[in-house]
Amino acid sequence: MKAVILVGGQGTRLRPLTINTPKAMVPVLNRPFLEHVIHHLSRHNASEITLALSHLAQPIKDYFGDGSRFGVRLNYVLEETPLGTAGAVKNTERSERHLDETFLVLNGDIITDLDITAMLDSHCRKKSKVTIALTPVDDPTSYGLIETDAQDRVTRFLEKPSWSQVTTNMINAGTYILEPDVMAYIPPQTSFSFEHELFPLLLERGVPIYAYPSAAYWIDIGTPEKYLRLNKDLLSGRGGQYSLGSGGKVVIGEQSDIHPTAQISGPVVIGSNCTIGQGVRLIGPVIIGSGCVILDDSVIEETVIWQAVNIGKGTAVRRSIIASNCRLDDGSIVEEAVLGDNVTVASGYKLEAGSKIWPGTAVG
Repeated sequence: MKAVILVGGQGTRLRPLTINTPKAMVPVLNRPFLEHVIHHLSRHNASEITLALSHLAQPIKDYFGDGSRFGVRLNYVLEETPLGTAGAVKNTERSERHLDETFLVLNGDIITDLDITAMLDSHCRKKSKVTIALTPVDDPTSYGLIETDAQDRVTRFLEKPSWSQVTTNMINAGTYILEPDVMAYIPPQTSFSFEHELFPLLLERGVPIYAYPSAAYWIDIGTPEKYLRLNKDLLSGRGGQYSLGSGGKVVIGEQSDIHPTAQISGPVVIGSNCTIGQGVRLIGPVIIGSGCVILDDSVIEETVIWQAVNIGKGTAVRRSIIASNCRLDDGSIVEEAVLGDNVTVASGYKLEAGSKIWPGTAVG
């Protein structure tokens, strides 16, 4: 099965984490977000994947290459001007591998353990032209609400409804199965979206569109808060195949040096070549990337730390995200904050809760 993943977004809501890092490369459990998505697709026999790229494309190409390291074949198509979700898929027709069979489309900011194989079976059985995965949410007003009949055939689309318009909590989950002839409805080199334009157009023309409701784990990483929650969820046992396990599990990478007096309460993942000093307390869920140094008597709690971060003695970091190459000097305090890469926090400085610090900033 062929698939297209939309990874061209600029990740503006994830800033400052995505100023220098494409959203697809933001680490989740110390692996790029997109790697989790590709592994999930490969488990459902999607072996030929096209990445629709735009913003910061080169780091993605450099890491994933031809895809053989991940058991798939990858194709890259660059979007020179913003084309919207459907327009970006239409743009992939320029590539040497055409979408000439039933294919899958995924928004590139979502992790789910959706049963794609079962969704494809439903699509074929109902002779659908488009099948849209649905997921329940507590607040559908921020998403695309989809109404269906008793046979799950789509009857109405409503983007970001008011509460008075809400008739269901099932929303567009950003995973679609399409037949290739649907592409003819998308104008070439034109900004065109699935949600606002293509799907309503198909509904108007009487083209059969079906929904595939699922209670599978589902989350987008649109904001730092959701990104932090995703890492906590997966580390704590949610999300099925992505989990490293619950029950206080601790994973330590190669050539990492953990002082015997350090106290680690899992779940915790420590990358390779890390140094954890005397009396350090790690209170999970905590994820620490490779090459990090955490000096004596520091406390790290419910936090995601990227690569090559240096944390001084007696420092406290709680419920925060620390991007790569940051330095937190002795006695500094960071709580409920997001630090972009190459940020320095001065010794003894307490960062205000809720702070978002842009890359390269020296604080205090």
